[in-house]
Amino acid sequence: MAKDKLLLIDGNSVAFKAFFALYNSLSRFTNEEGLHTNAIYGFNTMLELMLNYVEPTKVLVAFDAGKTTFRTKMYSDYKAGRAKTPSEFSEQMPYIKDLLTSRGIKTYELKDYEADDIIGTLAHEAEEAGIQTTIVTGDRDLTQLTSDLTTVSVSKRGVTDVEHYTPEFVKEKLGITPEQIIEMKGLQGDNSDNYPGVTKVGPKTAVSLIQQFGSIQGVYDHIDDITAKKLKEHLIEDEDKAFRARQLATIKRDAPIKIGLEDLTYDGPVMEKLIDFYQKMNFQSFLNKLSDQGVTGTAVEVDLEDISYTVLNESNLDEISDLSDGAAFYLEMPEDNYHTSPMTGFVIGSGNEWYVSRDVDLLTKSELKSFLQNDQITKDVFDLKRTYVGLNRLGVKLSSVDFDLLLCSYLLDTNDNNNDLGKLAKQHGYKEIETDEEVYGKGAKREVPLNDDILYSHFARKEKAIQKLKPQLYKELQENNQMDLYLDLERPVAFVLARMEIAGIKVDADRLESMKSVFKEKLSEIELTIFQEAGEEFNISSPKQLGKILFEKLRLPIIKKTKTGYSTSVDVLEKLAADAPIAENILRYRQISKIQSTYVEGLLKVIHPEDQKVHTRYVQTLTQTGRLSSVDPNLQNIPVRSEEGRQIRQAFIPHTKGWQIFSSDYSQIELRVLAHLTGDENLQNAFKNGEDIHASTARRIFRLAPDAEVSSNMRRQAKAVNFGIVYGISDFGLSQNIGITRKQAKEFIDTYFNEYPGVKEYMDDIVKQARDLGYVETILHRRRYLPDINARNFNQRSFAERTAMNTPIQGSAADIIKVAMIEMDKALKNMEATMLLQVHDELIFEAPESEIETLSKLVPSIMDSAISLAIPLKVESHFGPTWYDAK
Repeated sequence: MAKDKLLLIDGNSVAFKAFFALYNSLSRFTNEEGLHTNAIYGFNTMLELMLNYVEPTKVLVAFDAGKTTFRTKMYSDYKAGRAKTPSEFSEQMPYIKDLLTSRGIKTYELKDYEADDIIGTLAHEAEEAGIQTTIVTGDRDLTQLTSDLTTVSVSKRGVTDVEHYTPEFVKEKLGITPEQIIEMKGLQGDNSDNYPGVTKVGPKTAVSLIQQFGSIQGVYDHIDDITAKKLKEHLIEDEDKAFRARQLATIKRDAPIKIGLEDLTYDGPVMEKLIDFYQKMNFQSFLNKLSDQGVTGTAVEVDLEDISYTVLNESNLDEISDLSDGAAFYLEMPEDNYHTSPMTGFVIGSGNEWYVSRDVDLLTKSELKSFLQNDQITKDVFDLKRTYVGLNRLGVKLSSVDFDLLLCSYLLDTNDNNNDLGKLAKQHGYKEIETDEEVYGKGAKREVPLNDDILYSHFARKEKAIQKLKPQLYKELQENNQMDLYLDLERPVAFVLARMEIAGIKVDADRLESMKSVFKEKLSEIELTIFQEAGEEFNISSPKQLGKILFEKLRLPIIKKTKTGYSTSVDVLEKLAADAPIAENILRYRQISKIQSTYVEGLLKVIHPEDQKVHTRYVQTLTQTGRLSSVDPNLQNIPVRSEEGRQIRQAFIPHTKGWQIFSSDYSQIELRVLAHLTGDENLQNAFKNGEDIHASTARRIFRLAPDAEVSSNMRRQAKAVNFGIVYGISDFGLSQNIGITRKQAKEFIDTYFNEYPGVKEYMDDIVKQARDLGYVETILHRRRYLPDINARNFNQRSFAERTAMNTPIQGSAADIIKVAMIEMDKALKNMEATMLLQVHDELIFEAPESEIETLSKLVPSIMDSAISLAIPLKVESHFGPTWYDAK
């Protein structure tokens, strides 16, 4: 039997270290709900590192229980004066605990004690039992616990650069033993924890005294042997402070914990929960790791009732005529991308009559084709858009869809965006079905069963689930006042999106190849410049080689180190760029290299060989605000900040000569929605008067005269405040965004609310409403439930409050552009022009030159009037031979 190994983690310390290690990437680390995830991501990275390093049999993560402990009772200023914890960090703490639960790891906190004391007590218990222990922390205070059986692993920078303290390493690094660390801390005090030691005694003096006399008591026993007059005076005057500091620094080894080693057994993650957690956090890299490890999830044995079905073939196709009152239909495409996925069968039927087949060519036969295309016969499906596109590939135009199980479920609760019919059915209480994972497997082992009965029974159960859940979900939509949202908005827009996806947008492969050559040449030029600045050639893509050039040869200031050497991350290079042109050139090299690989080469790979187009997929049931996502490829993420990035749009062209690309974009739609929802007079007047809203806000927050000139920097900062308010930004978040202090950021936010009192009143009211109802709604009654709005946990509650503030704004903006898309689709019925893309607040069309003048009037008029607001919507339109020219 393998010997026990214990892993103890200082939860607050490591989480805080993770947060600040990635705080420059705050905007990149958010999930679909808007939750910041940088601390969660960094914490999990550390966790994986240490679990692999230690291979423990027992694990515990200890957390602080609150600000008040026995130490604050002993010294009231203990840890006082620390900066307020950023809300972007606080909101992540409950989810770190959820992560640990999904990983099968125990957590513990104890009133009046710190995490250190829990760790110290359990480490002592482990030593008594002869168990090897590893402690993980970002705080060197815990190195006092180091012993022959206990290693303290301290993260130096970030969460992956770790130093492992053994008694020998402590002696080598500090010049004293682990037991003497508290003696040193007693003499020097601790600025971080805000308690004083002896006046004018710093680390060197403290270590020297401990090396000479062994302990604080030893120092005072030999006080007359100290010849330095001032030092002796300070020691005598501050004797009480020294012993108090020693006591404050001492980690308890006998805290009254109600948990023991026998409670900490670690058997690995609860895989289903961990996968679900990663999906909710958008941690694709961690999901990929699980996939690479061959994780397929855990199959659940299901005892299902038998279900009957009829295998459809050419000889019994006429039986389909019996379904003239309507039917459920499901087309099986096992891969995510339904533009290219193989089709492995279908099922159609109603009541208890289910017709199944593996032969999708039957769908092109007149009996089935006319049935599916008949607009007088209703069909119920699982995913309308997916089904429409799949059938279109067979030359069948699906019409008259009534019930879409996926869409209805999404509208009832946007927290549950599950694309597996079996899982979704179970969420709604219907159990007579298996998930695709249970039937087909997962990852590399996923395959369609060869056994007909297994496959056909699964098909039939899917149809039955659709049929059984229809009345239930329709009833719930009615009760929520959401039937109109489904019937008039989401269902019609699914048809619109399907047609847009099918249309695709043409990409000029020759233009991309030309860009590829130009970018390659640019990269060579920048590379040469970098080599000249470095004085030698090296691999620019190698962080190790780059680090040696920058910090050893050129002796640039070392800003950050990693486990493998010097950090050459973007934030490091940006700090160096002002004084070191080589750093700026490396940033530019990386930027162009990224555009080259991700967009130029990436797009070339997905151009369809037959029509020279790319066909993105719009994910309609993902975001909790109702906004659309684009995948395979993501056309909503074409870079716009750099000129090289914008040039990618030159490759997007009309499908034929004599046509143009036409673009119409809502101007500041979220701020206009904010003005409408809040009813704030000052904000509404600015829009009604056609003012530059960011300049107008700048004059208010900088307290300038109404006609005063606004500098570009003032306008930039005001713009960040305007959009920050929409997203419920904190003073910390704003300070990071625009490079000012938290105090200045707080003043900006406070001034904003004073100048726009209606906004402040709205924010307060919407949070109160959310607390009362448990949800918030958009203009068109899109609902988002906030289960944590009344949570006792402050951090969970705060995040829910921020979500309550911004969801009606973002969601209403999403509603507006969807209405515009539906109306535009109708208006284009008698025109050649085609709607191709929706990119956030922008619609992109292609049209013959003869229709451009008509479009220039038609599109803005429809988009402007999509929904009537208290202030005017504003649309800006452009056109040209490429998407680039239409901006």
